[in-house]
Amino acid sequence: MIFTKEDILNAFEEIGVMAKEQGILVDIGVYGGSAIALQWGFRQSTRDVDIVVFGDPQFLREAAAIVADRHGWSANWINDAVKGFVSARQDVQLSLEFPREAENPGLRVFTPTPEYMLAMKCMAMRTGAEGNRSDIDDIKNLVGMTGVKSAQDILTIVEKYYPAKLVTPRTLFGIQEILESMNKERKHPGFETGR
Repeated sequence: MIFTKEDILNAFEEIGVMAKEQGILVDIGVYGGSAIALQWGFRQSTRDVDIVVFGDPQFLREAAAIVADRHGWSANWINDAVKGFVSARQDVQLSLEFPREAENPGLRVFTPTPEYMLAMKCMAMRTGAEGNRSDIDDIKNLVGMTGVKSAQDILTIVEKYYPAKLVTPRTLFGIQEILESMNKERKHPGFETGR
């Protein structure tokens, strides 16, 4: 299943309406491709919606199941598998509230700052098969957004959110490869790949 920005917005609207009708406020953090589609738009779709619930997740599980049933979506269209990559020092910002036209929301959506998203993408970096290049493309776009110029700049950002001991050689090598690739694509110097 592929979810567009509009699919996600409409689903969040439905959840926000249900929460408001029950007189509750649900806060969630949205990460990965979903956050990129919602916040920055350099990715147009995602395979699932990665979230972390700030508070009791019971209502969200039930509301997400209702939305899935209405649209014929998989029951795990919204999931919290991303929580393994969420930093204790996370940096999120309020992005959206639902229902969109309501004075008081039922659902508030927080997304990572560009630096924090870059750090998360580097830690989760999936390289490998040509069909699974979304992390690499996302990192390239986030490098452009944050204005970093070297692998050391990226590592400084990563280590702002994650302990240095968690940064694997695979992550370091991946960062260097991505910057080398960007340098070749630009066909002029400007990025340093050394640590």
